[in-house]
Amino acid sequence: MLSNQAGDEKRTSLHGHWSSRMAFILAVTGSAVGLGNIWKFPYIAGQNGGGAFVLVYLVCVIVIGMPVMMSEILIGRRGRRNPVATMELLGKEEGSSGNWRWLGGLGVMAGILILSYYSVIAGWTLAYVVKSATGVFVGATAEEVGAEFGGFVGSWKAITLCHTLFMALATFVVARGVERGIEQAVRFMVPALLILMLVLLGYSMSSGYFGQGVAFMFTPDFDKLTWGSVLAALGQAFFTLSIGMGAIMAYGAYLPEETSITGASAAVVTADTSIAILAGLAIFPLVFANGLDPADGPGLVFQTLPLAFGQMAGGMFFSTIFFVLLSFAAWTSAIGLMEPAVAWLVEHYNRSRTQATIIVGGVIWLIGMGSVLSFNVLADTKFLAGTLFDNIDYLTSNIMLPLGGLLITVFAGWVMCRNSTSDELGSSGTLYKAWRMLARFVAPIGILFVLINAVT
Repeated sequence: MLSNQAGDEKRTSLHGHWSSRMAFILAVTGSAVGLGNIWKFPYIAGQNGGGAFVLVYLVCVIVIGMPVMMSEILIGRRGRRNPVATMELLGKEEGSSGNWRWLGGLGVMAGILILSYYSVIAGWTLAYVVKSATGVFVGATAEEVGAEFGGFVGSWKAITLCHTLFMALATFVVARGVERGIEQAVRFMVPALLILMLVLLGYSMSSGYFGQGVAFMFTPDFDKLTWGSVLAALGQAFFTLSIGMGAIMAYGAYLPEETSITGASAAVVTADTSIAILAGLAIFPLVFANGLDPADGPGLVFQTLPLAFGQMAGGMFFSTIFFVLLSFAAWTSAIGLMEPAVAWLVEHYNRSRTQATIIVGGVIWLIGMGSVLSFNVLADTKFLAGTLFDNIDYLTSNIMLPLGGLLITVFAGWVMCRNSTSDELGSSGTLYKAWRMLARFVAPIGILFVLINAVT
């Protein structure tokens, strides 16, 4: 077994490697930073008491998200294959079972399902770039902004076009491969995303309500905190970090041996969390400046903010910047969500990367049509958690991602031998011991507790 034979030659990835540690950090950060940070985080924080939710979210990120991310990366680098093949290979090598491949399959499927509806919302951002740049929201009333949004999502043809365009953009990048496609894309888009965020933050600071936004973000109101809020915080931590869905495991397979998993994970978690916080600090002051409700839900970005921008000097320019920012964030995340399934097709069925990417993109596009129709033709067709869109969102965010994260930490902490994990993490000191304790006890217990709450 590789894990028990020191000196054995390390595996190499079949898809190439990141050219540097920074390339990996940018790629994983790009995968992690997406609509979850900029679209979902602000309104979920608004619905769950602001500062109280943010505090719980940060605890979930550090105590649960970080060890799960480290576990997923070390498993990916150890196996050097797609998530399904990696879990089967390592399961056998560690003296357990090849049935762990189903965990890899769970991650691949979660990525496909998430991207199927994520692409629909991401398509909206493309449309809103055009709407903002052409001055649609300048001086618009709340009724006019609401009517614009309602008319847009009510047209299945319009959002199908945007969904198709977005999936084509993601497919183009992934088809070009690890270094020529994914790495080149994130080297441009992640720094651009950060610059756009800082520009927007500066604009928000001049609104006159920045202090109120800061107070809302960081003053805990525990009366509004419920078990549902804790569940939402954990689900948000998984969603924003892209853990439990195979993307980080796939990216870890391309990580050079000399790169520190602990250091890279810490850099990604810090960058991802910082951008989520920055998004809140940029958005909430604009909401308060216009007397709007920070708990407006999914419509916060597509109805509340366009109204706010439309009433401000320079609002057309900054509204356009904001939706370009959202589009970039969504694009980098979509790339990460597609990669596990593409890698699996390439390895398992010996498909060319281009063929595999087109197949995966087509399947995701087709499933996504269910979410497209959830906002119009099938809007009144509801079951369990609501529309088909609502059900896929609930299934992936509240069940599949936590379940995947739970099993990943169990595998890394209990199934893999100490030599294997310490070899990948490059340390047997305090940091390694802290990871091992969190991965074996704290993270699984925390995830299990919230997961049970989600299904009861």
